[in-house]
Amino acid sequence: MNKTLQETEELIESLQSNYTTSIAEVIVAPTYVNLYRSKQLLESSSILVAAQNMHFESTGAFTGEISAEMLKSIGVNTVILGHSERRDVFLETDEMIAKKVRKALDQKMRVIFCFGEQLEERKSNAHFEVVSSQLKSVLADLSEEDWANMVLAYEPVWAIGTGETASPEQAQEMHKHIRTEISAMSSEAIASKTSILYGGSVKPANAAGLFSKEDIDGGLIGGASLKAEDFLAIVDAAE
Repeated sequence: MNKTLQETEELIESLQSNYTTSIAEVIVAPTYVNLYRSKQLLESSSILVAAQNMHFESTGAFTGEISAEMLKSIGVNTVILGHSERRDVFLETDEMIAKKVRKALDQKMRVIFCFGEQLEERKSNAHFEVVSSQLKSVLADLSEEDWANMVLAYEPVWAIGTGETASPEQAQEMHKHIRTEISAMSSEAIASKTSILYGGSVKPANAAGLFSKEDIDGGLIGGASLKAEDFLAIVDAAE
């Protein structure tokens, strides 16, 4: 929940004026009320626009919610689902997130599916078990066509705004585990093609070290995405 319309326009204009096409795919996810304007501003750009969330129903008495059909009607075909803040602040369960993922995939949308463990789960050495459970609860029955529209984003909640830091080695260890789980649920070929992003306080200073790891394919960027200079420095690190 950041950036007014004017601030969003300024950020996008700054991104566009300083961005040169790269091998990295770049996506921005502004607040709902700025999605349409962001699409307009980026119409001729290779930078894509995603929504931060959506509901699993198409229409109905769900005041304040946004449907997949609404997003698609303004040209937004990618959505972030299961973000740690949706889970922690708004108490979204794996069951609810699974419904959202199913709805988005049925609408031929691309899904950036988020998951990850809390600090106490990491300290009790339950992190692999927790992540495996979150993956299986949502992704166990996906078809090959579904997997083609899936991007995974690992969020170690304990490393987001807590002062704790995940090392590139810790992140790689989990990403390798995630890819192994994808292979078990689908196939080795699908696992090798599926992008797994890291979302634990990625900054210009640590991006290159993280992205150099074999199973880390990019980042889900939080606070650093609010400043064009920092965000583009992270994009450069993904080259």
